[in-house]
Amino acid sequence: MKEKARNFAINAHGTQMYGEKPYSVHLDAVASLVKQHGETAEVIAYLHDVVEDTDVALDIITSEFGAFVSECVAIVTDEPGKTRKERKAKTYEKMAHVHGAEELALLVKAADRLANVRSCVAGKNHRLMGVYKSEFPIFKQSAYRENMCEEIWLELQKIHDS
Repeated sequence: MKEKARNFAINAHGTQMYGEKPYSVHLDAVASLVKQHGETAEVIAYLHDVVEDTDVALDIITSEFGAFVSECVAIVTDEPGKTRKERKAKTYEKMAHVHGAEELALLVKAADRLANVRSCVAGKNHRLMGVYKSEFPIFKQSAYRENMCEEIWLELQKIHDS
């Protein structure tokens, strides 16, 4: 299932780039961060940007990967809004109410954010890093769950504090 999700996502993202690199670099980074949490986490990691950043609709994710994966992808997909601030406010509000098995989506969202800030550090993208740092308190308040991927949150906090 993991390879199916990876191939599906790479095909869906097509020629889209992650900075100067193929989008698969970002997808692989996120999947690697959640690997220890099982194959379903990796599947969600590969699919986490498909609905938000491509023409693939959520019902296609449901038919190809099942309702649970689709629900988790929906959780990490930004809500509509005219500005980033508006989209993120709605998305973080949605994430704040997630509980139970669907919290796996929040693990993927934390891994996605860590992959993004690591990329900012490596590429010296101070502008985007500033955006992530400004969003961090509300992001953490919405997505953090005690005893879930503490190592990811510790690294995010360390980068935020630097």
